[in-house]
Amino acid sequence: MERQRLILVIFFAIFISACQQTQILIEQNNKIDEVITIEVIPEEEPEEVEITVWQYLQENSELANYEIDKITQRYIDNHLRDKKLFNRYLENSTFYIYYVIQKLNEADLPVELALVPYIESNYDPFSISPSGAVGLWQFMPSTGRLYDLDKSWWQEDRHDPFLSTDAAVEYFDYLFKRFDDNLFHSLASYNAGPTLVESRIKRNIRLDKDPSFKNLRLPSQARSYIPKFVAIYEIVSNPEKYGVVLPEIPYKELVERVEINGQVEILAFSDFVGLKPEFVYKLNAGYTKWASAPGEKSIFYIPLEKANLINNDKDIFLQENKINWITHKIKRGDSLWELANKYDTRVEIIKKINFLDSDLLTLNDNLLIPLSQSENNNFIPFEVHVVSEGDSLWSIASRYKLTPKTIARNNNIETSSILRIGQQLNIGNKNIYRTIDSKKRTILYSVKQGDNLYRIADLFGVEAVDIKKLNNLDDSAIMPGQIIKIIISAF
Repeated sequence: MERQRLILVIFFAIFISACQQTQILIEQNNKIDEVITIEVIPEEEPEEVEITVWQYLQENSELANYEIDKITQRYIDNHLRDKKLFNRYLENSTFYIYYVIQKLNEADLPVELALVPYIESNYDPFSISPSGAVGLWQFMPSTGRLYDLDKSWWQEDRHDPFLSTDAAVEYFDYLFKRFDDNLFHSLASYNAGPTLVESRIKRNIRLDKDPSFKNLRLPSQARSYIPKFVAIYEIVSNPEKYGVVLPEIPYKELVERVEINGQVEILAFSDFVGLKPEFVYKLNAGYTKWASAPGEKSIFYIPLEKANLINNDKDIFLQENKINWITHKIKRGDSLWELANKYDTRVEIIKKINFLDSDLLTLNDNLLIPLSQSENNNFIPFEVHVVSEGDSLWSIASRYKLTPKTIARNNNIETSSILRIGQQLNIGNKNIYRTIDSKKRTILYSVKQGDNLYRIADLFGVEAVDIKKLNNLDDSAIMPGQIIKIIISAF
């Protein structure tokens, strides 16, 4: 009996001990579970700080240990003489310089080459030199053709800021490889030509002379090219040192490339995206006429905030703005009457659209011709209605088989507007009236050393008196760096 009681006591003690250990394990497991289920709050990622193109250039430039000689200092002083003018000079690159830097990075070239268009053109895509070099990078026709910059009646790729940048980066890539990644030799070659620079380098080596840029015998223009480059680089790299406030140009994409099927009229496109035609031409300076070239698609660069509008509503735009024009190249035997009969239009329409003062045609000239008025084309010819007593939008619309809303839209008036006797109303396709205006293209020209009004007028095929009137110029001479407006024919 005693033995049985002892066995029970031992068993009970073991049972209690096991229960206690089990409880401890449960408590430990619960504690482990508690630790595992603790919510870990991740640290907030720091917001990406927006930098300017100048900061990016300062942080990523490879240029160092350069010399500021007397010539370079003179160019620096010239820029600092009018800091507001220098600021505007830098602002010219706002919509292009990010693209330039990106292309340089893709080619593994020094980013400071993005400063070259300041020297070449003031970052003006419309820039034309006396020697015939054009665009941001001042390509000559022969070099342009070498790098697939095409020229046609409709467009001039050397003026296109983006296509010409692609070509310039490709050219610099070639120069850097040819001159063993020497920045100054490559820059001098861009200005004077690689053959000349290479011959001067070999000459110095043959004479046991230092072949660095400053010791080469080069033309004066080429010798001043590097000091000009270093002067701009020095100021944008050390703005505080020179008391310069650089313009706020963010280091990010500001324009987007959009594709639209078919041919596009520039003014219609400008209206649709809500931009001034001059600005659309500036971003798309390769288009030299009233429309993009006929073809499967048209390429446009527009500000980012406008890109969604055209991307989302391309079909609406194309439906509302079909091109109703063709171009006719005048050949021997052509006359206005034959052309009017051939294209089912009227002589006065052709003369009005093409600003012809007489009935004489010039061989190989191009005329803008409205398409046929046949019913299947639904084309309404150019016509002006002069409002007379008793006229209303409804009576005029009935007369021309249009709706009052169409006439109001074509004339930018409300259907409720009161008409004035003698008021001229545009009757017909709105694109006609836009196109007449779009053939006159306003550009900004930076006056170069040695320029005068007559030389500039001859360069652009306009009259000096018109330039003078447009810019309210008196009899004083124009100055290098002065910006003047020029209206050129875009047709």
